[in-house]
Amino acid sequence: MSAGTFTPRPAAAPVTRMIRAQTALETRMLLRNGEQLLLTVIIPALLLVLFSSVDILDTGAGKSVDFLAPGVLALAVMSTAFTGQAIATGFDRRYGVLKRLGASPLPRRALMAAKTLSVLLTEVLQVALLTVIALALGWSPHGNPLAVAALLLLGTAAFSGLGLLMAGTLKAEATLAAANLVFLLLLVGGGVIVPLDKFPDAVRSVLELLPISALSDGLREVLRNGAAMPWGDAAVLACWSVLGLGAAARFFRWE
Repeated sequence: MSAGTFTPRPAAAPVTRMIRAQTALETRMLLRNGEQLLLTVIIPALLLVLFSSVDILDTGAGKSVDFLAPGVLALAVMSTAFTGQAIATGFDRRYGVLKRLGASPLPRRALMAAKTLSVLLTEVLQVALLTVIALALGWSPHGNPLAVAALLLLGTAAFSGLGLLMAGTLKAEATLAAANLVFLLLLVGGGVIVPLDKFPDAVRSVLELLPISALSDGLREVLRNGAAMPWGDAAVLACWSVLGLGAAARFFRWE
C-alpha cells in the first residue's frame, strides 16, 4: 500500500455543485415563505381572475383577459425579481447571513448566480400557473414564444438589479417599506391593469420609460397583437438592466 493513501485531502466542492445546492436552498426558502408566496403567486393570480371576470376597467376591444394576462405576467416577474428578492436579501444582510456566507467556500459570484437561478425557477412556476389560469378564463395568446422568453429574461435582469441595489444600500426595514410601496405604485401606474392611454400625455410619456411598463407593453404587443420582437420596449429593459446591475455591483454593501 503506497504511503499517503489514507491522507485526507479536504477541498471545496466544485463551483457548479455549490451553485446547484445554493439554488435549491434559495428556492425552498422562497417557496416556504408565506409572505413571499402571497406576493409572488397569490396576488397576481387573484388580480388576473378578478379583473378578467368583473367588468371594472375599460381595456379596449376584445376580451379583458387578453389585455390583463401579459400585464400580470410582467407583475409576477416584478414581484419575484424585485420586491421579493429585495426584501429577502435585505433581511439576509441585516441578520448577517450574507456575511457568514462570505466566510464560506461559496464565492460571492456563485451566491449571486444562485439567487438569480432561484428567481428564474420561481418565475417558471409563476408563468406556468398564470398561463393555465388565463387559458381557463378564455385567453388566446399569439406571437413568438422566443420573443416572450427574451422579454421575460430582460425584465428579470432589470428588476433583479434594482432589487439588489435597494437591498444592498438601504436598511432592511426601509427596504421592506420601499419595495412594497414601489410594487403598489407600479401595479397602478405601470400598465399592468390600467392602460397607459388612460393617463395624461405628459404622465404617460414618463410611465412608458419604467421597466414594468416596457415589460407589460412588450408582452402585450407579442401575446395580444402577434407582433414581432418589440425592440423599443426591449431597449428600455436592456438599459434598466445595465444601469441596475451596474449600480448594484458598485454600491452593494454585504454587511
